[in-house]
Amino acid sequence: MILRLSGLVAALAIAGSIVVVGAGAADPEPQQVLAPTGKLRVGLYPGTPTSILPDPQSGGPRGVGYDLGKEIARRLGVPFEPVVFSKNAEVLEAVKTGQVDMVFTNASAARAKEMDFGPPYLEIELGYLVPQGSPVTTLAGIDAPGVRVGVTKASSSDAVLSRDLKSAEIVRAATLAVAGDMMAAGQLDAFATNKATLFEMAEKLPGSKVLDGRWGVERHAIAIPKGRDQAMAFVKKFTDDVKSEGLVKAAIARAGLRGAMITESK
Repeated sequence: MILRLSGLVAALAIAGSIVVVGAGAADPEPQQVLAPTGKLRVGLYPGTPTSILPDPQSGGPRGVGYDLGKEIARRLGVPFEPVVFSKNAEVLEAVKTGQVDMVFTNASAARAKEMDFGPPYLEIELGYLVPQGSPVTTLAGIDAPGVRVGVTKASSSDAVLSRDLKSAEIVRAATLAVAGDMMAAGQLDAFATNKATLFEMAEKLPGSKVLDGRWGVERHAIAIPKGRDQAMAFVKKFTDDVKSEGLVKAAIARAGLRGAMITESK
């Protein structure tokens, strides 16, 4: 479900700040390929600083995906249209079907079969959040009989841990918000995703803790629908430029994203 009427997006639409028109147009070809409708539709989902969150200071949005999406639209010289879905699975489906033009997400091998990725712009450790009173206190205690490990349904964490954990029970939550409610209700012993999201969730769950160590690394990159290969050179250059110019670092800081590292350009 697209959250087009969420308070965050609706307020910005009223203020007229949801469309950002850049000064100076890019070459026609990347414009036409990346934004065939004349505007750049960027798929986002709430609850994580890697995508989009409300900014308590400005009242508008923040998030690495939001900030980079706005910047690439400016450089293309087209309006920026953030399309906010309720969960990441819907974002991924939207880029697969061309309902959106671009997403900022974990560039997994499975996803690369369904969308095309540019080079990574940041890496984030994957870990576990445990609620107060959880029987799990270390990474080594995760894969044990009776341990309930939460994941977001159809996420990359779901795919990897469903394969790798042999004894723990995988419990799938529809959204990050639902996962937080399940942890608060004592229905999960741990929740798995990238640490940036886990730290955000921990702020809303008193007594919870992000465990030391990691079970993997996410590499976030720009993804576009299959069949838009002509624009990949632009995507690669944009990624290199925003890293070297400090814009990724600035987006990370504004989003309050913890546990991330900017990848080196090759």
